[in-house]
Amino acid sequence: MATIMAEAETRQKLLRTVKKEVKQIMEEAVTRKFVHEDSSHIVSFCTAVEACVLHGLKRRAAGFLRSNKIAALFMKVGKSFPPAEEFCRKAQELEQLMETKRSQSLQSQDSLRKMPRLPTLNPPGVRNLWIRTALFEKVLDKIVLFLVENSSKYYEKEAILMDPVDGPILASLLVGPCALEYTKMKTADHFWTDPSADELVQRHRIHSGICRQDSPTKRPALCIQKRHSSSSMDERPSPSPSAREYVESLHQNSRATLLFGKNNVLVQPRDDMEAIPGYLSLHQTADIMTLKWTPNQLMNGSVADLDYERSVYWDYAMTINLEEIVYLHCHQQVDSGGTVVLVSQDGIQRPPLRFPRGGHLLQFLSCLENGLLPHGQLDPPLWSQRGKGKVFPKLRKRVALGSGSTESVSDKEEDEATDYVFRIIFPNSQSDFGTPPDLMDAGAALWQPTLRKPSCYSCSQGNFSDGAAHKGCNFERTPLKLLCDNMKYQIISRAFYGWLAYCRHLSTVRTHLSALVNHAIVAPDVPSDASAGLTADVWQTFLKDCTAYKEQELLRLVYFGGVDPSLRKEVWPFLLGHYQFGTSEDDRREVDEQVRASYEQTMSEWLACEEVVREREKELHAAALAKCSSGASVDSSSQRMIHHDSTVSNESHSSHSSDRESLARLQSDSSSSTQQQLLDLYTLNLHRIEKDVQRCDRNYWYFTPANLEKLRNVMCSYIWRHLDIGYVQGMCDLLAPLLVILDDEVKAFSCFSKLMKRMNQNFPHGGAMDTHFANMRSLIQILDCELFELMHQNGDYTHFYFCYRWFLLDFKRELVYDDVFAVWETIWAAKYTSSGHFVLFIALALVEVYRDIILENNMDFTDIIKFFNEMAEHHNIKQILTLARDLVCKVQMLIENK
Repeated sequence: MATIMAEAETRQKLLRTVKKEVKQIMEEAVTRKFVHEDSSHIVSFCTAVEACVLHGLKRRAAGFLRSNKIAALFMKVGKSFPPAEEFCRKAQELEQLMETKRSQSLQSQDSLRKMPRLPTLNPPGVRNLWIRTALFEKVLDKIVLFLVENSSKYYEKEAILMDPVDGPILASLLVGPCALEYTKMKTADHFWTDPSADELVQRHRIHSGICRQDSPTKRPALCIQKRHSSSSMDERPSPSPSAREYVESLHQNSRATLLFGKNNVLVQPRDDMEAIPGYLSLHQTADIMTLKWTPNQLMNGSVADLDYERSVYWDYAMTINLEEIVYLHCHQQVDSGGTVVLVSQDGIQRPPLRFPRGGHLLQFLSCLENGLLPHGQLDPPLWSQRGKGKVFPKLRKRVALGSGSTESVSDKEEDEATDYVFRIIFPNSQSDFGTPPDLMDAGAALWQPTLRKPSCYSCSQGNFSDGAAHKGCNFERTPLKLLCDNMKYQIISRAFYGWLAYCRHLSTVRTHLSALVNHAIVAPDVPSDASAGLTADVWQTFLKDCTAYKEQELLRLVYFGGVDPSLRKEVWPFLLGHYQFGTSEDDRREVDEQVRASYEQTMSEWLACEEVVREREKELHAAALAKCSSGASVDSSSQRMIHHDSTVSNESHSSHSSDRESLARLQSDSSSSTQQQLLDLYTLNLHRIEKDVQRCDRNYWYFTPANLEKLRNVMCSYIWRHLDIGYVQGMCDLLAPLLVILDDEVKAFSCFSKLMKRMNQNFPHGGAMDTHFANMRSLIQILDCELFELMHQNGDYTHFYFCYRWFLLDFKRELVYDDVFAVWETIWAAKYTSSGHFVLFIALALVEVYRDIILENNMDFTDIIKFFNEMAEHHNIKQILTLARDLVCKVQMLIENK
C-alpha cells in the first residue's frame, strides 16, 4: 500500500513540474511576444519532460547498451510512427554536427580564442538535445501521445505514461509549447552557450582598450543606420550574415528598384581623416526613395565574417531618406566630376558626395528627377537638350558693377553658372512655406533660363538699384526668403520648447530627487584631502581631545576614505549611534553597562521561554511516538503543534489544551491565553533563527560553533524585543558583519538594534522597497536615459526588481566581507555627509559600471539577473564607491542648477 502511494506521489510530482514549466513558457510567450530557444524555461521544460518520458521505461525499450535512452526510444518510435522518423534523422545530424564542432574546437586553440565555449557533451546534454529538437520541430506532443497510446509496449505498469489519467494530461500539456515559434540564439551557432559574466567583462575590457576615441568634429554626424537599431528599414548594416544581406540590398532586388549606382564616390566621414571611396546607390520602394553610401571596404566579400562584422567602416555607412531632404547644393569643380551637398529640413548639411569625372553628377540628378515623378519634382527642373538628354539649367551669373549700375549678362561659356541649388518639391509642399498663389502661378517664369541667375547670394552682395531687372531677382528670391523665415520660426520654436522641456526636467529633478540628497555639497579636499580616510593618528587625536576634530569632519573622512581596518571595532559604535561623538570615556563605559544589563535581562527572559518550548516539544514527540506505536493516528491538536514548530509562515496559532500544564512554568503576570500566544510566537521565530544561523557564512573563518552561538544569542535577544515584527530571513546576514568586527555580543546587539531602525522597512512588513524602486527609476531616467530606454524596450524591467537583494541586505551578498565593511561604513557616514539614501547611488553605480556591457549585449531582465548573480563578490568596490559619490554630487548640482 505504501509503495502504491509513493508511486502515485512520484507521478503527481513529475506532472506538477511539467505544468509549472509549461505555465512559465506560455506566460513568457504572452508577455514578451517571443520565447528564446536558449531560455532557462526551455531548459527546465525539456528536463521535466525527459524525466516523465523516462519514468518507468522498460529496459528493452531503452536499449541495453545505449547510454542515451531518449535517443534509443525515439528511434524505436520512428520505425512505427512516420512523424517521428524525419525528426530522428535531424536529431542524429545535429548530434554529429556537435561532435564535429567539438573535435575541431579541441584541435584548434585559435578557434577556442575566437569563438564561445561549447557546452560539455555529457550524456544528459545529448538526451536533452533530442527533447529540444522535438519541441522545435513541433512533434514532441505527437510522439508523447503515441507513447501514451502504446504505453504497454514501452513502459512498466507504474510509469506515468501508463496511467490512464496522467498520461493523456501530460500529452495535452505539450500541445501549447509545441505550437509556439521560438527565436534563435544570439550567437550564430545554436549549440554555443551564452558567455559568462566574467567573459563579458573581459571582452569589454579588450574592446574598450583598442577602441578609438573620435575627436570632436564640426560637421554633423553621418546619418548612420546602426546595427542594433530598432528601425523598421529592411536594409541596414547589421551583424553577419545580415551585413551580407545589406550589401546585397544595394543592388536590384524584389523589395526595391535600383535607380542609380556608382562606385568610387568620395565622402569624408570625419574632419580628421581623408575622403574615402564608396558605392553610392539610389533605391525606390513603393513608399520611399532612399540614398545609400557604403565604403568600398565593406563591398569586399573575401573578409572573414568576424572581421567583417566588427569593421570600423560600418560606422561610416549612410542611409538617407530623400523625404527628409529639402535642398541639393551642386558644385562643379574643374578637377573633379562635381559635388552634391544634401540639406535636410532642419538645416543640417550632410557630408559632401564627390563624384568622379564623366558626367556622373548630372546622371545622378537625372535619375533622381525621374524617380521623383509623378509625385515630386526638382525645382528648377533639368532641361532636355536634343541629342544630349538632360542638362543643367542655363543659369547666368550676375555681375555687380556698383551703385546705380546696370546688370550685364555675358553669353560666354565661362560666365555660365557652376553652382546650382535644387529644391525637392512634393505635393502641397509650397503651402507649407506660405507661398502666395500668384507666385505659384508664376512658377513657369520663375526659372526661365534668360532670367534665372546663378545664385541670389551674389545679388545680395552687390548694391543694385530698384530697377525692373532687380525686381525679377527679388521676385525669384521670394519663395526662398519665405522658406528661410519659416525655418527661422521653427528653430526659435524648437529652442523655446527645448528650454521649456529643460525647465520641466529641472522641476522634476528638484521635486522628486531633492529629498534623496543633502543640499549642502561637501568637498573631498576642503579643508583637507579626505582620500586617506579616518586614520589611527586622527582617531587617537580625537580620543585625547574631542574638540580637535568636529563630528562632521570625522564623518567626511569616513565618507571619502573609509575607516582604517584596525579602528573599525572602536569607530563603528560611534557611526551606528551606540556612542555619541564627543562623549568621555566614563560616559561610554556607563552606556556599555546599561546596555549589558538590559541585554542580560532580555536573555534571561527568552531563555526561560526557550526551556518551556523544549520541554513541550519533548512531550509532543513522546505523545506522537506512543500513539503511532499503538496504531492510532496522531490527533489533530498534536499535528497542528508539530506543524507549527516546523513552519516558517507568519500565521499565529491558537492555544491547545494539551499544553496548559507546561505553560505554568513560564513566569509571567499575563493570562494563560497571552502566555500561549507569546510562546507560539517565540517558537515560530526560534526555528527560523536556528535554521538561518547554521547556514550563515559557514565558509568564513570567524564563524566557529562558539561564534555561531553568539550570533544566535544576539538574534534571539533582538527578536524577543520585537516579536510583533518577528524574524525574517536575511536578518542574520545583517548581524554577521557587525559581530565579526565588534566580537562582542552586547555591542553587536546594540549596534544591530540601531541598524535595524533603517533596515526594518526594507523587509516585507515595511514599505521602503517600493520607494527604492521608484527612486531608482527616477534616477536612471534622468542620469542615463539611454540605458533607461534599453531597459524599457527589452521587456521593461525598469521596475528594478533585480536590485531587491541589494537593498534588502545593503549589498552584503554582492561583496566579499572586506568590501562589505567599506560599503557599510560609507553608507552610515553618508547620511550626515551627502545622502541618507546612499544605497540608491551605490546600486546606480553598480549598474553604471557595467552599462556598456549591458548595452552591447542588449540584455533583458533574465540576462541582467544572471549577469549580476555571476558577478557577485567580483566587483571593484573602490571604483563603485567613487562613482556613487560622483552621482550624488551630480544630483546635488542638478538641484542647485549649477
